[in-house]
Amino acid sequence: MILACLLFAVGLALSAFFSGSETGFYRAPRVRLLIDAISGDRIAKGLLWASNNPAAFVATALVGNNVANNVTALAIVMATGAVFPGVPGAELALTLATTPVVFIFGELLPKQLFFRAPYRLLRRCAPGLMAAGVVFSAFSVLLWLISRLLQWLSRASTPTVRMALARRELSEVLDEGHAAGLLSPVQRRLAQATFALGNKPLRDFVTPAARQAKAEAAMTPREALRVAARQKQTSLPVEDARRGTQLVGYVTAVDCLLKADAADLPVRPLPEAEETDRYLTVLLRMQTAGDELIATRGAGGKITGFATAKRLREALLEED
Repeated sequence: MILACLLFAVGLALSAFFSGSETGFYRAPRVRLLIDAISGDRIAKGLLWASNNPAAFVATALVGNNVANNVTALAIVMATGAVFPGVPGAELALTLATTPVVFIFGELLPKQLFFRAPYRLLRRCAPGLMAAGVVFSAFSVLLWLISRLLQWLSRASTPTVRMALARRELSEVLDEGHAAGLLSPVQRRLAQATFALGNKPLRDFVTPAARQAKAEAAMTPREALRVAARQKQTSLPVEDARRGTQLVGYVTAVDCLLKADAADLPVRPLPEAEETDRYLTVLLRMQTAGDELIATRGAGGKITGFATAKRLREALLEED
């Protein structure tokens, strides 16, 4: 009976450990993990690795919970044989009697504790989780391979799901910063828009080449200004009819206004980007170089459209 009580206590402790740490794992702020990991904290580095490889952690937690359940069940069987030998239905009755204890102290209470203090408690459990990962590695690898097979069969995209979770977590961090007075509403919306738009392809923000107004290389600055005013454009690509409408650069309305009396257009070099390039990468490149217009090329190398720095900046303010 003493051995049965000891096994029951061990099973209950293991159930509380793995159930609580699983809640803490999903509740722990990844931003704080990243900051502590960069500062050199070894525990934070291990937890950050686990957060970047959630399948390994989930497999370890599943194996640990099953071990805890098996140990608890064995303890109940041993206790029944010691106290009620040969009594039919005694095992079922004792199982039902101990279920509230297992549920409260092995599931509900640890989950509530980890829900309220996920990062602090998860750090304290980190050594035990690492040890469990080593002990259960054979079973964990098998579960990981099964999960990879299911992912391949379902065509699920892990990076997409991970990015969605990261975006949601970042949104929560920004909301908390706003609530604490660290971010103004405008700053919060701008940061959220940056992360919402940053990974979108450039083709979502371009004007098709056929619809883009253009200036002729033979125009004067005043003529180009009239075209820009008529089309309500601040930048115009410049094409040379003598070269078969080949693009030779672009002009801005400001440059044409400053050099209105000049004979030739103040043409700037026209930068180019692939239409699949990411929005934020292109915007940062244009801001750094001081470019106001960029041409996009498609898969065949043909110019497909044009994007202005003004349009890219306005997208940040338009995003809710």
